[in-house]
Amino acid sequence: MRVVAVVGPTATGKSDLALDLAEALGTDAAPAEIVNADAYQLYRGMDVGTAKVPPAERRGIAHHQLDVLDPVQDASVARYQEAARADLDAIAGRGARAVVVGGSGLYVRALLDQMDFPGTDPQVRARLEARAETEGRRALHAELERLDPQAAESIGPHNTRRIVRALEVIELTGRPYTANLPRQEYVRPAVQIGLDCSRDVLDARVAARVDRMWDAGLVDEVRVLASPEQGGTGPGLGVTAARAVGYAEVLAWWRGELTEQEARDAVVANTRRLARKQMGWFGRDPRVRWLDAASPRLLDEALAVVAAADDGTLPEAGRMSDDAPVRRSLGS
Repeated sequence: MRVVAVVGPTATGKSDLALDLAEALGTDAAPAEIVNADAYQLYRGMDVGTAKVPPAERRGIAHHQLDVLDPVQDASVARYQEAARADLDAIAGRGARAVVVGGSGLYVRALLDQMDFPGTDPQVRARLEARAETEGRRALHAELERLDPQAAESIGPHNTRRIVRALEVIELTGRPYTANLPRQEYVRPAVQIGLDCSRDVLDARVAARVDRMWDAGLVDEVRVLASPEQGGTGPGLGVTAARAVGYAEVLAWWRGELTEQEARDAVVANTRRLARKQMGWFGRDPRVRWLDAASPRLLDEALAVVAAADDGTLPEAGRMSDDAPVRRSLGS
């Protein structure tokens, strides 16, 4: 059965639409199930700041890949791919529909598309990192430019971590780094529904969401999770979790780098920045069928996309009909 994925920027209502679709597409014999594709919703206890749907509001629908990591752990796309694909296999084995939902583009691609993860070698990486320290990242970038010009152009000369990783992959596989990048080729039948809205509408939604999070106890949530060294009372936030929007700004406030109001304003600004980044990622995928998140007929329009995909009548472009919305820039 075709996988349905609901994607797009944060604060566009993806979780609500995923729940509506799961209810509409499930049957008594085979209820639809939801698979999370948001990197930070993998973490236990990171609920308010990630806008995770509370268990009581999941309408009895099974959810997968929520609360599977402790905040001190670092997330791994490769581990997620293995676990989430196993969930899809199990859901298909039950004859049920899987509804994937999330705004983490790399995780969505890892789940749905042909995407390999070359192994790592601590010794190779350590040697490359040492070279970056002694020779400088530009020297390593020049080497990458010689071995894989496309990767060098994409990564740029300033991202030392990605330059090192690219050179590590080249050394381990004997192939260009770009040869290992994901292809827009589904590993199983799927259809992606993207939610979009105007910049003004999205900005207002983001501001309202941050207000709700603050009122719902985001600061207390960070305090319970963060270690005493981080300003909290809990076991600690690992490198990945501490970078999450909402959590990073509260930690910066506690370090004295921001006032509370500045931290709150920074959460709004960084969430808006994240939304534009997500739109850029998903907007480059021509397979996404874009719908207006503010449409009063959103569920019907999404179900029409699924029905057309199921019966093979979905147009190749990201448009359902001449009067249906195509992906609009958030700046339009």
